[in-house]
Amino acid sequence: MTTGQIVALLAEQDAVAVAAVAREASNVTAAVEMVVDRLGAGGRLIYFGAGTSGRLGVLDASECPPTFRTEPWQVLGVIAGGDDAMFRAKEGAEDSLTDGAAQVDARDVGPSDVVMGIAAGGTTPFVHGALRRAIERGAKTIFLSCVESVPGEPPVDVVIRPITGPEVLTGSTRLKAGTATKLVLNQITTTAMVRLGKCYENLMVDVRATNSKLLDRAVRIVQVLSGVGRGQAEAVLREAGGQVKLAVLMQRRGLDRAPAEANLARSAGNLRLALQSE
Repeated sequence: MTTGQIVALLAEQDAVAVAAVAREASNVTAAVEMVVDRLGAGGRLIYFGAGTSGRLGVLDASECPPTFRTEPWQVLGVIAGGDDAMFRAKEGAEDSLTDGAAQVDARDVGPSDVVMGIAAGGTTPFVHGALRRAIERGAKTIFLSCVESVPGEPPVDVVIRPITGPEVLTGSTRLKAGTATKLVLNQITTTAMVRLGKCYENLMVDVRATNSKLLDRAVRIVQVLSGVGRGQAEAVLREAGGQVKLAVLMQRRGLDRAPAEANLARSAGNLRLALQSE
């Protein structure tokens, strides 16, 4: 095949992954409702995976604090082989059921948590071990796999199964299966954070302004939602300690920081409810 033919084939197969995820909408919805319930009550969402699946879980978890101002412990990613496996493959690390269970124990998983096992090929012992131990400890559980069910799958609460079919490069689940996994994780955390009041309309009002790009985004959000110029938006954002929701509430309701913080607290951090409250 020519280079162009290979690229065209890969693009064609990527579309298969998108369609496979769309067919799982009802299962993704069930998973999100479970995550919203647990996170809203102070629990955690913890991903367990190996190889590409594990890396995608860690990636999704690491993006939640800057995007949605979650605490670092609220969404976690655990990869077989530990942190070093993010950068250097440790293929044998996925073969241990007991290590998966031990990682669940190490994080003191309990009934307030949701554990999501990610295994594109369905059989990863590390993931199965983690899910079975999480069930024993009373956690809610989700299994994400991109193949038909295999013998010995853990009896989880929700199964998300986008069937992506054979890979262009046989067995390389970093391709369609990886794409489908990333799409599902995007849907779960984004929808959950919207439901938890971390967004206002389509804006990231809980963005954590940790660099110049995010600071600029925060200022622009305050401008859009408050109808003020950039200078005023920057000033009120500074007064609010960089918290966009607080800055918008202060500007639109004419409040000082302390009463605005109290208002947000009464509204469980939901800007829409805070703006509507007396």
